[in-house]
Amino acid sequence: MKRLLSIGTVSAIAISSLMSSCNSYNRVLKSTDIEYKYEAAKECYASGQYTRAYQLLEGLIVAMKGYDHGEESLFMLSMCYYNLRDYETASLYLDRYVKSYPKGEYAELARFYSGKALYRQSPDPRLDQSPTYSALNTLQEFLDFYPYSTKREEVNDMIYELQDRLVLKEYEAAKLYYDLGGYNGNCYFGGNNYEASIITAENALKSFPYTKLREDLYMLILRCRYQLAARSIEEKKDERFQQAIDEYFGFKNEFPDSKYMKEADQIYKQSLKKNGEPVKDNVAAAAN
Repeated sequence: MKRLLSIGTVSAIAISSLMSSCNSYNRVLKSTDIEYKYEAAKECYASGQYTRAYQLLEGLIVAMKGYDHGEESLFMLSMCYYNLRDYETASLYLDRYVKSYPKGEYAELARFYSGKALYRQSPDPRLDQSPTYSALNTLQEFLDFYPYSTKREEVNDMIYELQDRLVLKEYEAAKLYYDLGGYNGNCYFGGNNYEASIITAENALKSFPYTKLREDLYMLILRCRYQLAARSIEEKKDERFQQAIDEYFGFKNEFPDSKYMKEADQIYKQSLKKNGEPVKDNVAAAAN
């Protein structure tokens, strides 16, 4: 790398003193001495004056590209925005750093904070989740590059939280279909809301099998199986009530102590009755 021509070592104490007043800061901002502005930006950054630091650094990163301090300046600029909670701008500069210095001194930190900045931008589950998917991709890439990083546990925690956010969105969508029930005004392409709820919930479970909403999703599927059978035409009732019964046993095996077990037992009892099968005493007692 090229090295900047320095006109002398700048005293940190002198810079700190100089930066203490607005007039002095403005003189530094207007200065054409690149090395001097760089040291002043570092001093601002170290003291938590991120707004002043990024104002200085934005004018330096182009001039310093290819020089010794160019890499550090770009990383500091990224982190100024991150610390000011402007995560969108921070993401742009961190991504720029990774592309410019893929094996740079701050590459691991840049990838980490790039993912964390995107994580901070992840919206409410009711909104479009494109930023959440971007965050997941970036965080997973970090683990791919640095599988033994000291930050891997924090990264995994962020990934799990983001995944749960996506699952919650799918759960709410599946629940909405269930709540719509027999209403067919939204079923423009055939099918019905109970089938749509089952498909949505099953897809969520396939994509995120270890979600903390696993029990809730399976219970929603069981409810849908029963309602779908109860509302079916006669020639489909037996088959669909049997599907509800099978779903019940799968649910009971996986969640024997479920908070939903009383409701599940009731669905099982009713499915047996509708299917013309005898109800065992212990199941009837549990369902009552």
